[in-house]
Amino acid sequence: MNPHPERNLALINTAGFLRSFGVGLLGVILGIYLYRIGLSPLCIGLVIAAGLAGSALATILMTLAADRIGRKQFLVALSLTSAVGGIALAIMPRLPVLAILAFVGMLNGTGTDRSAAYALDQAIIPGLAADARRTWNLALYNLFLDGGGSLGALAAGLPLLLQSRQALSLLSSYRVVFLGYSGLCLTVAALYLLLSPAVEIANGSNLAPFRTRIAPENKTILAKLTALFSLDAFGGGFLTDALVAYWFFRRFGIGEHDLGFVFFAVHVLNAWSHLGAAWLARHIGLVNTMVFTHLPSSLFLMAVPFAPSFKWAVILFLCREALVEMDVPTRQSYVAALVRPSERTFASGITNLARNVFWAVGSGVAGVMMQVLTFSAPLLVGGGVKVTYDVLLYRSFRRLKPPEEVTTSGGH
Repeated sequence: MNPHPERNLALINTAGFLRSFGVGLLGVILGIYLYRIGLSPLCIGLVIAAGLAGSALATILMTLAADRIGRKQFLVALSLTSAVGGIALAIMPRLPVLAILAFVGMLNGTGTDRSAAYALDQAIIPGLAADARRTWNLALYNLFLDGGGSLGALAAGLPLLLQSRQALSLLSSYRVVFLGYSGLCLTVAALYLLLSPAVEIANGSNLAPFRTRIAPENKTILAKLTALFSLDAFGGGFLTDALVAYWFFRRFGIGEHDLGFVFFAVHVLNAWSHLGAAWLARHIGLVNTMVFTHLPSSLFLMAVPFAPSFKWAVILFLCREALVEMDVPTRQSYVAALVRPSERTFASGITNLARNVFWAVGSGVAGVMMQVLTFSAPLLVGGGVKVTYDVLLYRSFRRLKPPEEVTTSGGH
C-alpha cells in the first residue's frame, strides 16, 4: 500500500528541518533588519503581522483544499510562495509593497515553524506507517524541526560574518542572507516534488472544492479538542521566548549573550524530549503522556518567579522545558488517531489554526498583565491556564483511546 514510507518520511523530515532553519534565522534577524533599513516599530510590527496573516490564510486554504488539489502539489506551492518573502526583503521595496509581499511570502518572524506546511506534514505522516509507529514518526519529525530552528537561530550572526569576511556592507550582507533563505525555500520545494503518491488520500480528486466531510461523531471530538488546544495555546502565548527572556533580563540583569546559551539549551531539551515522549506513550498511553508530563512542567514554570537566584530560576526553567514539549508529538498523534485518514488534513489544519490565533491573543494579554498587574504575572497566569487545560483534557479524554492502545489493552 505504501512501498516507500522511509523515503517519504526522510524527504518530509529534511524539508521540515530546512524550513525550520529558515524560520529560526528569520525569527532573530527580521526585526533588526527592518529597523536597520529605517522602519519604525509600528511599521516593523505591520510587516511581521502581514506575514503571519498570510500564513493564517494559507492554513485555512490548506485545511479546505489541500486534499482536493493534492497534498504534494500544495506543499510545493507553499514552498515556492515562501521564497517570495526572502526576495522581498532583499530588494527592499517601500512599505505598502513590502507588507503585501510579506503577506504573500508568509514571512514568519516568531522563530517557530507553525506554518500551513507544518500542519499538512502532520496530516501526511500518520498515514505513512502503521499505528504503532505513528507517534514515533511524529516525534522524529518534531526533533528535526526543533533542531533546524535551533541551528537557524545560531546562524543569526551570518550577516555580520559576511560583512567582515567578504568586505560587504551590512545591508548587502543581509540581502545575501535573505536570498539564501529564498534558495532554501526552493530546495524545500524540490524535496517535496520527490514525494510519492502515497502521501495523498484515496480519491482525493473526487472531493468537492473547499468542502470537507467529517463524520458527526468526529465533529464533536474535534470541536472539544480544538477548544482545549486553544486554551493551552492561550496560556502558551504568555510564555513566548521573547517574553521569558525579557523577564530574565529585567529580574536578574542577565544579558543577551548568556540568555542565548540558556535558550539554546532550551531548544535542545525541547528537541530530544520528543523522542522521550514517543517512548513514554508506548508504555502509558498518549493522553497520560500528554497530561503527566505537561502538568508538572507548568508547576516548574510557576515556581520560577519565586526562585532566589538566577541559577535556581534557570534550573526550574530548564526542568520545565525538558517536559513541556512532550505533549507535541503525542497531541498530533492523538488527533490523527481519532479521525479518519481522509479527515486528517482538516483536523490538523483547524487545530493548528486555532492554536496560532489564541497564541497571538495570549501574547497580547501577557504584555498588558505584566504592566498592569505584576511583572511575573505572565509566568503565573500562563502556567495556571495550562494546568487547567491538563485537568480538563484528562477528564474529557482519558477513556477515549487510539486504536493501538485499544488493541494492546484487549490483549490481541
